[in-house]
Amino acid sequence: MNIRLKKIMTSSFTVFLSFLIFIPQASAEIRYNAQPEMEYRVIGKITVNGKQFKDLNGNKKLDPYENWQLTDEVRVKDLVSRMTLEEKAGMLIIPEFPKFTNGKLELPNKMINQNTRYFIFRESPRADVIAKYNNQLQAAAENTRLGIPAVIISNPRNHSEVPTSSGEIDMDKPGQFSFWPATLGLAATRDLNLITEFAQIASKEFRATGIRKLFGYSADVVTDPLWLRNDETFGEHPTLTSDIIWRIVKGFQGDILNDNSVTTTVRHFPGGGARVKGTDPHFEEGRYNLYPTEGSLLKYHMPPFRSAIAADTTSIMPYYSYPSNESAEQGLPHYSATQQFEEVGFALNKQFIDDYLRKELGFLGYVNSDTSAVVDKAWGALNLSVEHRFAKALNAGTNIFSGVTNPAPIINAVKQGLVSEARVNRYVTYLLTEMMKLGLFENPYIDPKKALAVVDNPNSQKRADLAHRKSVVLLRNGNNLLPLSDSKIGQIKLYIEAFPGGANGSNTKNLIDKIRKYDAKMTITDRLDDATHAFVWVKPKQDFMKRKPMLTIGPDTGIDNVNRIIEIQKKVPTITAINMRSPWLINEIEPNTAAIVATFGVKTEALVDVIRGRFNPVGKLPFTIPANQTAVDNEIGDIPGFGEVPSYVYRNKNGDAYGYDFGLSYQ
Repeated sequence: MNIRLKKIMTSSFTVFLSFLIFIPQASAEIRYNAQPEMEYRVIGKITVNGKQFKDLNGNKKLDPYENWQLTDEVRVKDLVSRMTLEEKAGMLIIPEFPKFTNGKLELPNKMINQNTRYFIFRESPRADVIAKYNNQLQAAAENTRLGIPAVIISNPRNHSEVPTSSGEIDMDKPGQFSFWPATLGLAATRDLNLITEFAQIASKEFRATGIRKLFGYSADVVTDPLWLRNDETFGEHPTLTSDIIWRIVKGFQGDILNDNSVTTTVRHFPGGGARVKGTDPHFEEGRYNLYPTEGSLLKYHMPPFRSAIAADTTSIMPYYSYPSNESAEQGLPHYSATQQFEEVGFALNKQFIDDYLRKELGFLGYVNSDTSAVVDKAWGALNLSVEHRFAKALNAGTNIFSGVTNPAPIINAVKQGLVSEARVNRYVTYLLTEMMKLGLFENPYIDPKKALAVVDNPNSQKRADLAHRKSVVLLRNGNNLLPLSDSKIGQIKLYIEAFPGGANGSNTKNLIDKIRKYDAKMTITDRLDDATHAFVWVKPKQDFMKRKPMLTIGPDTGIDNVNRIIEIQKKVPTITAINMRSPWLINEIEPNTAAIVATFGVKTEALVDVIRGRFNPVGKLPFTIPANQTAVDNEIGDIPGFGEVPSYVYRNKNGDAYGYDFGLSYQ
């Protein structure tokens, strides 16, 4: 860190502004001369010296914050000076996206009227529909006292487990974002250049629909195999995760924030992977992070966040949990002479946010709480009033709050003297500067037809399909059964079954239909007795809400008939694919199969390409598969599988260890 930055590190406001701009500001206030593209639906325009400006507050004169020729710092300072406390407090909360009825925004919209401008969008309609929603929301925001635009936020949208309240959707339908393997699948490719392409393509798709802020990606390192959110990560190795996070941030944001950027919110600081028997801090039993291994926090969990900071991520999201004082020494500045940590949730934890993240690691962006992290999941602080909780989080350095619908506690905290309005001003400045950089004050509107064209770009899906093929990991290939090349396929009758089979076998039927449509040379039989070979695809899944973490492939993970899998494997040479949302225990279904592959949210067609030999498998495991339940029971929750004792890893009958980085090919 240079000397100048050290001197200003204590001023998070000054540091943040220098971060957002990325390049030195000119000393003069005039920054731009070229007329930017502008669009407005409600307010009018002002013409000065032949240039056009939006009259955002409707006073028919050019105010500094409306003047795109001025620096962002000057514009934002002017705007903040015009805002009431109520308007500023409304900026610091992120509720759910407003309701739309029959495609129309419900008006008067409460959230807009209470000055909220950041919204999380969880549905998955077509891209043009999202764009139309954005335009209606922006028009409603434009029709307010100061005309401050809105920012739409989303979780990742380019994988099979797309965020939606109505369940998983068909990613192959027109109008959906390009379909890539799951995050663990991206890690399995080991292709960092392709991951950069993914981020750049996904960013264009977000931008085209009006979504300008990403809640993602997860920098958590898999150290507890039982954790139910391992499928959101890039695996268990801090170095690989760090490399990927850097490329994700750069791909979405670019080197300089501008109107082509989508800002990133890297999560879940300081790493959600350090769990106790898979329990999660969404629930009280998982409310704390325990670090039984000395130095594990800095060695295994912190490197990806350092990488995100180096890549200039705009925002970082802390997790709900608090650090337990039952932990071994972790090398952070102590909370007190007698306690290593303050046992309060990370979003309210000054030791971790202001003292460590900002002053020690040099983070220059803003801190975005997780959903309800200061409300019903404010672990260690639930005894405080809601105003005191918000004040504690604000004073600790958290700048904006997800899952909050009412700004009143922030307003009350200021009026009660629990937090200064000057601090609120700084935090609002963070957000408004981001909006300025994204070009939203000049043009927040989207062309719905262009949105469809961007997400349906066949070249984007072509690159995604390559990632799918590269993500498949070949674990065992007995007697060189694979590939089922053209020279072999004519003598093969293939029985296919999916697990779970779905209602009335619908999953199996859909799988067979896809394979038949994609590869007409394959002879598929629906009778096992007539088959020469079999293909089974096993897709276990943990139910997050059951709060019962487990890795056994069986009824509790959605696979009701494991005996049927083994029956098929013993009947004919079988290719078994297992979708690894978690490092499942495979000691029951691995020994009897002829060949086995690991998948990570892969397209059926890509898996067929690997099985048929059109693509030589190159994928590598992003985590270690445990040997058995005893290994899981004895694992250490804060260190990766590659750091566990040798007996932890599963070994097949050939002696191959299914540990991190294992993967075979046909050559």
